[in-house]
Amino acid sequence: MTSECGRVPGSAEVADRLAILEVLGRHCRGVDRADHAVLTSCYWPDATVAYGGFNGNAHRFCAMLPSAIRAYARTRHTISNTLFEFAGDVACVETYVMACHYRAAEGGPDTEMIFLGRYLDRLQKRGDVWKILHRQVVMDWNRNTDASAVQNGPPFDGLARGARHPDDPLYTVLAVP
Repeated sequence: MTSECGRVPGSAEVADRLAILEVLGRHCRGVDRADHAVLTSCYWPDATVAYGGFNGNAHRFCAMLPSAIRAYARTRHTISNTLFEFAGDVACVETYVMACHYRAAEGGPDTEMIFLGRYLDRLQKRGDVWKILHRQVVMDWNRNTDASAVQNGPPFDGLARGARHPDDPLYTVLAVP
């Protein structure tokens, strides 16, 4: 990684950066909503992933992930510190990720797992579309504990609750008319 620190990108590169950020954000949405269509739309058909427990074709990974992620009552993937390096129609992108996983347990305490790591993505622009060509997940740290969440009572009464596809409020509140 050799990009110049502080270099002002041109308008075309700014547009490319925004398009890539959209792909990365949609990927997080696809995981957290367990939405196969959204996940798959983030990867080229020939893309690969290295997720540790799964290494191979990204579309096959996207097909199995929604059912696997439903083992958790809720998940939340948040990304930040995104750095870009461009070489023509290829972008090498490092993004920090914090992923929170809440598992509701029967007969025992609920648990929380927090994963801190990075996504190392190689994206490719084909035509005017950026998608992930390869993703390597890097774990920097994690934490597993009994849950401390309070789900009900003030100030939480009456709040909409996050859910998986298609039950999350996202699919009705932000539906394009």
